[in-house]
Amino acid sequence: MTESSRMSDQLSLMGFDEPPRPTDRLFFALFPTEEAARRIANLALQLRGEHGLSGTPLQTERFHITLHHLGDYAGLPPDVLALAVQAAQALALPPFEISFDRVASFSGHPSKRPFVLRGSDDGLAALTAFQQTLGTVMRQVGLGRRVDVRFTPHVTLLYDSRLVAEQAVAPIHWTAHELVLVHSLLGQTRYVPLGRWTLKG
Repeated sequence: MTESSRMSDQLSLMGFDEPPRPTDRLFFALFPTEEAARRIANLALQLRGEHGLSGTPLQTERFHITLHHLGDYAGLPPDVLALAVQAAQALALPPFEISFDRVASFSGHPSKRPFVLRGSDDGLAALTAFQQTLGTVMRQVGLGRRVDVRFTPHVTLLYDSRLVAEQAVAPIHWTAHELVLVHSLLGQTRYVPLGRWTLKG
């Protein structure tokens, strides 16, 4: 028996059970249009070859921009889910343009560094404003603790151990028409949309 196992058993005997392992993640996201997602997938494959990366690009339908991470849980918490729906329903903003024109690696775990699509401030100003407005509405309904105050707009292409320096790419742009509340089943690479709200304002 390992030391961690002994400690776990001792805590259980004392009435302190370990918290359940998270299996579910909730987040607000924007997804690219089908055409933009195909272009992102092609770009990921192209750059993977150019830079000798070994990571597998994400499935096309999983490319997205995370706006606010609402937490990891063992099962979906009804209270958080209800407040998230309330916040999304209260949002009244029109569609807007998104444009990414560069790629780079984020630091992170040495064996799993995100290689991402990024953009300039000009191309992402409307996106940043949208994320901040959604955060304001989340605070108003009681989800203030779940607001991501640090927002770095990006779309993850793949994960790899190598670091790739920032470089310009042909712009990939689309019009955001829909806010999505996503349920991610951790460890299963599955996204389940729990709600979709058309942008109109």
